[in-house]
Amino acid sequence: MKLQILGTGCPKCKALAANAEEAVKQSGVDAEIVKIEKLPEIMEFGVMMTPALAIDGEVKASGKVLSVAEITQMLEGA
Repeated sequence: MKLQILGTGCPKCKALAANAEEAVKQSGVDAEIVKIEKLPEIMEFGVMMTPALAIDGEVKASGKVLSVAEITQMLEGA
């Protein structure tokens, strides 16, 4: 499984990345976390508001920092 954090490196993007790392740790899921910070690459996902989270290339949320619990729930449903 691959989690992609889409964002330019702002504080909210960093918070989402930290929450994603913690969610992976808590859930025990085998996942790779990739940060995508270049705008052209972010736009390829169709994302207009960052931060955003994609799982295996599918955008799950954008424009907000998801909590650890919200990300964990997504991981368990994937």
